[in-house]
Amino acid sequence: MTKPIESTAWSLADLYPSHDSPEMQAAFADMEAQVSAFEALRPSLKADISAQAFLKAVQQLESINTLGSRIYSYAGLAFSANTQDQVIQAFMSQVEQAMMNMENRVLFFTLWWKDLEAAQAERLMAESGDYRYWLETMRQFKPYTLSEAEEKIVNIKSVTGSRALDNLYSTITNRYVFKMTVDGETQELTRGEVMTHARSSDPDLRAAAYQELYRVYGQDGSILGQIYQTLVRDWRNENVDLRHFASPLAVRNLYNDIPDEAVDTLLDVSARNVDIFQRYFKLKARWLGMPVLRRYDIYAPIAESDKRYTFGEAADMVLDSFNAFNPRMAELIRRVFDQDHLDSQVRKGKRSGAFCWTVTPKLTPWVLVNYQGRPDDVATLAHELGHAVHSLLASDHSQFTQHATLPLAETASTFGEMMLVDRLLAQESDETVRRSLLFSQVDDSYSTIMRQAYFARFERQAHEMTQQGATVDELSEAYLASLRQQFGDSVEIGDEFRWEWVSIPHIYSTPFYVYAYAFGQLLVLSLYQQFRSEGESFKPRYIKLLSAGGSEAPEQILKAAGIDMRSAAFWQGGFDVVRRQVEQLEALPR
Repeated sequence: MTKPIESTAWSLADLYPSHDSPEMQAAFADMEAQVSAFEALRPSLKADISAQAFLKAVQQLESINTLGSRIYSYAGLAFSANTQDQVIQAFMSQVEQAMMNMENRVLFFTLWWKDLEAAQAERLMAESGDYRYWLETMRQFKPYTLSEAEEKIVNIKSVTGSRALDNLYSTITNRYVFKMTVDGETQELTRGEVMTHARSSDPDLRAAAYQELYRVYGQDGSILGQIYQTLVRDWRNENVDLRHFASPLAVRNLYNDIPDEAVDTLLDVSARNVDIFQRYFKLKARWLGMPVLRRYDIYAPIAESDKRYTFGEAADMVLDSFNAFNPRMAELIRRVFDQDHLDSQVRKGKRSGAFCWTVTPKLTPWVLVNYQGRPDDVATLAHELGHAVHSLLASDHSQFTQHATLPLAETASTFGEMMLVDRLLAQESDETVRRSLLFSQVDDSYSTIMRQAYFARFERQAHEMTQQGATVDELSEAYLASLRQQFGDSVEIGDEFRWEWVSIPHIYSTPFYVYAYAFGQLLVLSLYQQFRSEGESFKPRYIKLLSAGGSEAPEQILKAAGIDMRSAAFWQGGFDVVRRQVEQLEALPR
């Protein structure tokens, strides 16, 4: 009998006992020894190198990267668990400096590889097995690669530049305390706790939650905006001015190995479908008995419910839904719990939001959530554990080819959420709860597709405006205008939402990450329709897609599933699914 699953903080013991343990010191020493041995290979890197010697060099580099990932992940996970711990902050800086030094010392290999003649590169790739796609993608960056001296300078400056600024943003925003009066009692809350009230059945409480959220962010809005603008300038200085990428967005597209054409089509089709969600918000206003929704109300429940799930109940629900699809998936999720790789507690100083962090193919990923018992917290748990399943299904690949690119990395997570909701709908006999779940599905589609697509569109605009010398206030006005275009006359928008953009960590840490959510959700809507129509015969193809990890080009992986990511019709098909969901809600009796 398996032990009950309880809310807990994670353990990092599978990495190292502590940041100053003998094991950590030995890891640094081992990395120094491995890097020194790798540096000795430099004279042997010639066009006529044997395939056997080349493969051995790649394996040595993989070993260095695996060890580096273990060290860096310990620091990053410890920092996420408590962003206010000064000892860990200092250790994080030490690790980033060490990783930069390592990257610079092994840089010669990637520069040599990119510069190799095509025929010689093909000869070596033909014998490289699972490393082939990684080697191919590296060569795609050849037109944007600088000299060795320049690349080293970029790496050195990033430690005290963009990475330091992103860590500063995280430290500042995760120390915020929000004050709200709930049931006559003034409370000091974390961001996650405030956002529970954004989904309250009490409209005044919803408004108060958003007003307090952006009051606090707005107090530092000028500073946070300046941090953002500096990161934007740094991104452009390096990638557009020095490396000569066509645009700031093109950089992310190449890292994702997604054609510019596909991303432009995705964002254009999204903009053409705003009417679906505008129509939905007008419907929701009628169900809530309001003349028009306020921005505070878009996630409001349509029926008052205090339904809460213990963490153990949530874990069991997620396990059951994955087990019903494929028992092996549930076994993989169980590893995360059994190995204490999940941090679900709400604590001051802990990083807000949720993530799944893959370290190496041999280690079970670590998962962070801030669990508070709401139905959407259960969905978030399913989402992040879906990431873990994706990672573990691809664990037969190398350190370089395990992890799918960002847009495909959202596949298993979003599919997992949809499986959970379907299971809840199948088990729920209360029509009020069922109706709420159906509305929640469209709420989630809005937040994952349209909201994220418009974040990406705003990022494109903000990068251009910053280049032209716009102020932080002008960016805030542009963001408000973007919201008004997105919602039309279906939602009233309070002025405090001008600061929403400075509260989005992804646009700071990983520019243009956000379109991956829209990409993933629309992709999964297509895949899920295939699953519903094909049943069992769909499952092997889907598991094969996940098991590929990052070992093949995303376009090739999707072609094998019958999907053309460059086609506007494909993206429109996802929106057509959402439109049918809205029509289903419009037909419900009141």
